[in-house]
Amino acid sequence: MDFNEQPVVVSVDHVSMRFNLAQEKTETLKEYVVKLLRGKLMFNEFYALKDVSFQVRRGEAVALIGRNGSGKSTMLKVVAGVMYPSRGACSVQGSIAPMIELGAGFDMDLTARENVFLNGAVLGHDREYMQAHFDDIIDFAELRDFVDVPVKNFSSGMVTRLGFAIATEVAADLLVVDEVLAVGDFMFQQKCMDRLDRMLANGTTLLFVSHSSEQVRRLCQRAIWLDHGVKRGDGPADEVCAMYEEAMQRGEA
Repeated sequence: MDFNEQPVVVSVDHVSMRFNLAQEKTETLKEYVVKLLRGKLMFNEFYALKDVSFQVRRGEAVALIGRNGSGKSTMLKVVAGVMYPSRGACSVQGSIAPMIELGAGFDMDLTARENVFLNGAVLGHDREYMQAHFDDIIDFAELRDFVDVPVKNFSSGMVTRLGFAIATEVAADLLVVDEVLAVGDFMFQQKCMDRLDRMLANGTTLLFVSHSSEQVRRLCQRAIWLDHGVKRGDGPADEVCAMYEEAMQRGEA
């Protein structure tokens, strides 16, 4: 498929994300607020992203790679609308199914059954739609024996399975995945990869973060390398992964 002929789903235009880090330690929230109001709290500026631009077209599978702290997860949150950039703009055409943090969007006091319908509502689907997909979600997540157990009693792997099953069962134009395939046993990871393969074959767009070069090469045609918030590479996944790995070996990444 020639992706250049496909419509743009994600457009990231000169995005920068700045955070202010307090230089002084404060023991209490009250002390922090008092110093802030009196202008006595000094900050260091930290840029998690610096003037990053790229586009993702319909049906593409694009990985963000880089070391911890390189800005990958921040970029996913900007794309998902969880964060707004300090400068620049990001637009997404179509619906988003985000899998950015374990348990994000879950009410941990509710059961798996209740959270399926809650998450469905967040993703814009009514109860009838989620009821039609309910059995497939629970079976894929392998949680049939725990469907009426509060999610707060689940292991991190069980929470991941449920979140992944919901996000990939319901229809979405863009799937945003951050490291969730690192949790769970090998067989479930393989089942997740197979489902992602089918979704991509059906035209779903994927923005994917993983520390596994093997997963990136298997799943994605393209990779974007971020280093301290700066885009250092953007091209075929195998080539960009090789550039990143060579830089790591030289101590330059």
